[in-house]
Amino acid sequence: MAPAPHVLVVGGGSTGVGVARDLAMRGVDVTLVEQGNLTHGTTGRMHGLLHSGGRYAVADPASAEECITENRVLRDIAAHCVEETGGLFVKRPEDSEAYFQEKLEGCADCGIPAEVLSGAEAREVEPHLAKDVEKAIRVPDGAVDPFRLVVANAASAQEHGARIETHSTVTDLLVESGEVVGVEIEHDSGAGKRVHGTEGGTEEIRADHVVNATGAWAGRIGDMAGVDIAVRPSKGVMTIMNTRQVDTVINRCRPKGDADIVVPHETTAILGTTDEEVDDPEDYPEEQWEVDMMIDTLSELIPMLADARTIRSFWGVRPLYEPPDVGSEDPTDITRDYFLLDHEDRDDLPGMTSIVGGKFTTYRMMAEEISDHVCAKFGVRADCETADVPLPGSEEFSVLREYMDEFGLRSPIGRRSVERLGSRADEVLKTDRPNPVVCDCEGVTRAEVGDAISQSGSDLNAVRIRTRASMGNCQGGFCSHRLANELHGADDPTGDGNFDEATTRAAWDELLQERWKGQRHALWGEQLSQAMLNYALHATTQNRDRDPADGESVDFDAFDAGPERDAVADGGGEHGD
Repeated sequence: MAPAPHVLVVGGGSTGVGVARDLAMRGVDVTLVEQGNLTHGTTGRMHGLLHSGGRYAVADPASAEECITENRVLRDIAAHCVEETGGLFVKRPEDSEAYFQEKLEGCADCGIPAEVLSGAEAREVEPHLAKDVEKAIRVPDGAVDPFRLVVANAASAQEHGARIETHSTVTDLLVESGEVVGVEIEHDSGAGKRVHGTEGGTEEIRADHVVNATGAWAGRIGDMAGVDIAVRPSKGVMTIMNTRQVDTVINRCRPKGDADIVVPHETTAILGTTDEEVDDPEDYPEEQWEVDMMIDTLSELIPMLADARTIRSFWGVRPLYEPPDVGSEDPTDITRDYFLLDHEDRDDLPGMTSIVGGKFTTYRMMAEEISDHVCAKFGVRADCETADVPLPGSEEFSVLREYMDEFGLRSPIGRRSVERLGSRADEVLKTDRPNPVVCDCEGVTRAEVGDAISQSGSDLNAVRIRTRASMGNCQGGFCSHRLANELHGADDPTGDGNFDEATTRAAWDELLQERWKGQRHALWGEQLSQAMLNYALHATTQNRDRDPADGESVDFDAFDAGPERDAVADGGGEHGD
């Protein structure tokens, strides 16, 4: 029997992990490499919408049909990652009646269930909608947790034998005799320590085939092999509000444009988005006017947004691809469909295939197509099973309420724990240790944090994406030090002992830095007060501002000794100054 081919997948977003899972389930030997955390790129910077296809029903019906198909699949295989919020396309007086009817007909043509509601009926669903909303179309949109979904795919791939390497940047493609035969990667040896593989340094990984699933970065991988992959990155800015102002996805019923959607997500609401073509997927952060514009515009649909608190903003880059002969000038005109580029046929370069374009909702379909393509090259006859086999955490998800009864989890914290863990609740929450809440905003307990550390090692940002700890209203102000405390002394899953103070402090620094990045354009009103409170707490209780009084210039033993010492630090009185 011939050995299984070795396929190397570059990219740890939804498509990359989807490919890794699909191929591994078919018996292929798989290695996945990702330059940062899983979801480091576009996947981790989306607005959390599980598309019904309604947004594309008029302008891009092929994409709309793909969305409604995969919407149904993900509700089945990833139940613990999806909230069935439903969605409304709402019409204001100035919006086109003709477009409203066109949207309704487009949904029908694409097989998307759609129901017309009057303005009064829409406000019964969402009481905070503007009083002048005339009517709405209800569709089966949903909210999806991209972090949880990607981690579940990676876990499934590992269960089927795949090797997952995060914090490992591809520095070169290995090309021999005109064929791609592998990659050279640089492993990060910093706080983002991997669970598997060599710590630090470079490594050559040879493979029978390379899959380029790097999204907006696909062109960079192509450049390493001398092939052109003309991805057209399009920046989208999003803003996170302090509470869920709505429990249903709210879309403006008009042609695609800026600031036309609100997605309820966990404890927050995410406002989106902009659509601006850029040259580089990393060098275009959000600007203040974009955040202001979204709040002002979407307040026309949900007036209470005008007075709500913004806790952070962020931006992602859509990996749009358009065949070179099309040449659209406006990024909103570019299809959201995906393209498989076989570089052997296209560029006379065997050994590599790229997958570009597409959307998060269709990641599994994209992965199935490219896995079919790779398997055909090597004569692997196994069928795709990813549409039928639940992801880890979603198996027998109907027993969710039984878990709640068994563990007495009737509190909001207990319910949120079980909703995040799904069918893994029994495995994680049955602990003999005390299980206090570590993150109050998101209701994350010690058991969940410990479980995440056992999977992700010392990278607290990886712990964050697995649990949502530090992603709530305080943005880590009251829990980041608790997460660091849980990490310090925990077992290193690589078997290298326990995490020491230096590793813990470096991981803590990286978590705080990541949390700060998204707040820079949200600092006004109450959120400015929250940021200053966080700063004051961290500076005065943890010396996060690195004041020179760091233990070298202050004799803390003098304070520990109490009033019986004759002298204390810096010549102070009986108790010091």
